[in-house]
Amino acid sequence: MNNERLLEDFPPVSTVEWEAAIARDLKGADYQRRLIWRTEDGLAVKPYYRASDLKELAAMDSAPGEFPFRRGSRPGGDWVIREEIAAADAAEANRAACAAVAAGAEGIAFTSLSIKRATKLETALTHLDDVPVHFETADEELIRLLKERSKLRSSGAQLSTGCDALSNTKFAAGVIQAASDRFVPFTIHAAFEEKGARCVEEIGFALAAGIDFLAALAERGADLNYAARALEFNFSIGGNYFFQIAKLRAFRMLWARAGECFGVPPENARARITARTSRWNKTIYDPHVNILRATTEAMAAIIGGADAISVAPFDECFKAPDDASRRLARNTQLLLKHEVLLGQVADPGGGAYSIEALTDDLAREAWTAMQEIERRGGFRKMRAEGGIAQALESSLTAREAAVEKRRRVFIGTNQFADPAEQALDRVDMGWMNGRRRGTKAYEDLRLRTEWHAAETSRIPRILLAEIGDPKMRSARANFAMNFFACAGFAIADKRFTSAAKIASTEADLIVLCSADEEYAGITARLMPKLKGLGRKTPVIVAGNPANAPELEAAGIAGFVHQRSNPVEVLSKWQERWGIGS
Repeated sequence: MNNERLLEDFPPVSTVEWEAAIARDLKGADYQRRLIWRTEDGLAVKPYYRASDLKELAAMDSAPGEFPFRRGSRPGGDWVIREEIAAADAAEANRAACAAVAAGAEGIAFTSLSIKRATKLETALTHLDDVPVHFETADEELIRLLKERSKLRSSGAQLSTGCDALSNTKFAAGVIQAASDRFVPFTIHAAFEEKGARCVEEIGFALAAGIDFLAALAERGADLNYAARALEFNFSIGGNYFFQIAKLRAFRMLWARAGECFGVPPENARARITARTSRWNKTIYDPHVNILRATTEAMAAIIGGADAISVAPFDECFKAPDDASRRLARNTQLLLKHEVLLGQVADPGGGAYSIEALTDDLAREAWTAMQEIERRGGFRKMRAEGGIAQALESSLTAREAAVEKRRRVFIGTNQFADPAEQALDRVDMGWMNGRRRGTKAYEDLRLRTEWHAAETSRIPRILLAEIGDPKMRSARANFAMNFFACAGFAIADKRFTSAAKIASTEADLIVLCSADEEYAGITARLMPKLKGLGRKTPVIVAGNPANAPELEAAGIAGFVHQRSNPVEVLSKWQERWGIGS
């Protein structure tokens, strides 16, 4: 095929032409407000990008596997499917690991196994000589055992640990000479996303922690060539798809630059990145949506160039995963590798102007964030003084507030919830305790309603009374349906032609759904009818009309609208009905 002839059908479009077309479509609306999206990091996301928007063109010229590793640490696009094994007994953990490998897993992470003796280590590694194995719970004794064991692995498969790289730099300095592709003794735990960090903070914190490690070992006279090889960076992958891709690409590039500053040879300055799907954004209601969330997160990690990826079972957030949920998690990656064929493409996001521009933006801001940490004495000092925890708490609180106000959407929980769904029977409350997740406030609402129903055999009944203007009554009923479904109340949506029929309908709460200008008349007719029937059913309005004070004076008990905080409003109604008391 003649590519030059093909391109004749797609003439280049200049920036001037694009901007003119946008201006025509906006019809005078503000370009910045309508089309420029500001992220929580303050970065501006544009509606389209050009080559001139890319600042790190030199880094883009490198191929996958070449310094500074923006496009990946390997020439190919493959990765290791790592499965987590939670068993605490060595024999049991080994059986589960062997079964996982037989079913498609390519690497194992023992998350709860504590090993003090060589015999127990041999038990855990039986039949796993050809498999990369990671021990998340590790101390100095295990590292010594693994150092010797790694020399005996004929396959060269990697042994690694989750030992905090900054916990004992004196010990680290004596161990790093054994570091190699076969043995990675230390981890920088960079899963700050689960603790609330924004993308820039994640990269900046991880980079600063890694720099602290190199600097501490340099002070002890250690060979930094070995030090860089002794590290694994573990990231959590959240739901902001393109930013998660750019996050890994930006970090890899910055770590290579940092290694260069310390004199680390280019071939050893590549970041070894493991990734795990996020815990923070998983939900106990509509839990199978977690499978979809994990799939997009796994794809982001793959396209971002992670070396090993763990996909958490969808039910992990509310109980111990079972065989079926573990299989679904494993098959998510197997499908992406063997059916979608993502492992056969090196840097599939490379060259996309939007991803490249996001990589640039994140890298620049994260480098600045790292410099600020350095100015304050480095990562360890800032962590010890509480500065890291304080920054994370601030970000996490803001993120949780966005979820409460539904500015951040969780399908099936704070939007489009199924009010009839029951979760109480499948939830292990002891398993859930102690970990913050984005939807916890909404899940507490739902669980309180379920507990109340279990004790009283009754769920509050909400009547969505559609009346008047056809367009507005339908829109507001849909809004109110989503609003009250978040608490698991029983909801009836009915259309009425008169206030008398509304008054005669049984309900614990009436929600009027109409146009703003009609509420005064409806209220004037409805409230006397309720009084005449001897009913004290509270009535509220879907909307935020200008005459709200007059409606309250006429007996309206409240309003629900876009600016309402559903958690606060629904909690108050639960209290009124004795739910959770």
